[in-house]
Amino acid sequence: MATDSTKTEVGSYFISNYPPFSQWSEEYADDLNTALHSPPKEGVPLGLYLHVPFCRKRCKFCYFRVYTDKNAQEVETYVSALVKEIELVSQTEAMGGRPFRFVYFGGGTPSFLSPKQLKRLEDRLRTSISWDQAEEVTFECEPGTLRESKVKALRDMGVTRLSLGVENFFDSILEENGRAHLSKEVYTCWEWIEAANFPNVNIDLIAGMVGETWDTWKENIRKVLEFSPESVTIYQMELPFNTVYSQDILGNKIETPVADWPMKRAWVSYAFDELAKAGYSVSSAYTLVKDPSKVNFSYRDNLFGGSDLLATGVASFGHISGIHYQNKTEWGDYTGSLLEKGELPLKRAYRPTPEQLLIRETILLLKRGYLDAGYFREKFGVEILEKWSDIWKQYQQEGLVTIDADRIELTRDGLLRADGLLPPFFEPQFQGVRYT
Repeated sequence: MATDSTKTEVGSYFISNYPPFSQWSEEYADDLNTALHSPPKEGVPLGLYLHVPFCRKRCKFCYFRVYTDKNAQEVETYVSALVKEIELVSQTEAMGGRPFRFVYFGGGTPSFLSPKQLKRLEDRLRTSISWDQAEEVTFECEPGTLRESKVKALRDMGVTRLSLGVENFFDSILEENGRAHLSKEVYTCWEWIEAANFPNVNIDLIAGMVGETWDTWKENIRKVLEFSPESVTIYQMELPFNTVYSQDILGNKIETPVADWPMKRAWVSYAFDELAKAGYSVSSAYTLVKDPSKVNFSYRDNLFGGSDLLATGVASFGHISGIHYQNKTEWGDYTGSLLEKGELPLKRAYRPTPEQLLIRETILLLKRGYLDAGYFREKFGVEILEKWSDIWKQYQQEGLVTIDADRIELTRDGLLRADGLLPPFFEPQFQGVRYT
């Protein structure tokens, strides 16, 4: 029943929402407008996502909306549009005067912005919003874009969690996969990061980058342990449709250059073992933390648990008062006349049914590595162990989950293929459809 392909084929995907994005459409525009202009549901946390879509280079495995060819004036145009959008968002009834529980600066490469640009962005944003009460403010960084002054500026902004996109410590692998930074830049910026004393610094790695071997992977884990960050996130290399690698495979009919799934899972399992020896604990199918009492992931846990998310920036995804939505996906559509006229740059949406919201929380929360059936009984009035008894039984037989009373827990094998375990929970009409 679980997805069990061996080869890393084009179209593999990381599940981050439900129903699949391919099912969202402009037909739900009225639902979205109603949600934005209605008071928020009582007790629902609120988060903010800001998309900064600039990069020095486009990685060959990247599938996000990013730009590598924008000059300083175009960057300023975008930042102005982002500030205007947040001003408009802050005036919606859906905002409801709620403080942000979490704020996430994602990309692209938010650290592409200079210290002066960051300061101007912060000053302009703070005329409309504040994140001083947020329990987590995350900022994604590419090592080669950092300078000591920029790291200090991020700390002064109130960033509490710095996510450093290392991905790999071998220059030959970084270059092959199109990364903009080299390993020396990681070492250079680390001293500045430690001096700034962020509460949580996360290092990202990718298992299965083109050129990876057992020897390079073991060395990657050894080097991560030398840095000893508060958390480590390890993704398994995938091939969504719109990456450079995927287009090359499909267009030139070549064999996939990415390691197969059993190999990637073996590498991640090795990393889990080595990090556990150093005192790290599993926080999700992708993340390990050094001190669970100190480090939490507000963005992940609140979003997975049905919080509202005001999404800002080109092509960004959000969720407000029960409605999924996405912004305009093209530069000109996002930065153009809509914002100037005081209209939000919304592209498409989806109104999930109660059943779909149940499925969404079940599959997303399972990615943490466990579920509490009592949580779903209280929130949805549903016994998830009975509702999906056939799936749980199958996964137990395959050694992917254990069940003890109300607690459903992924085994190590289950953690290593967490996203592949989720499609069987999809409704029949969404089985096998393209995800994005």
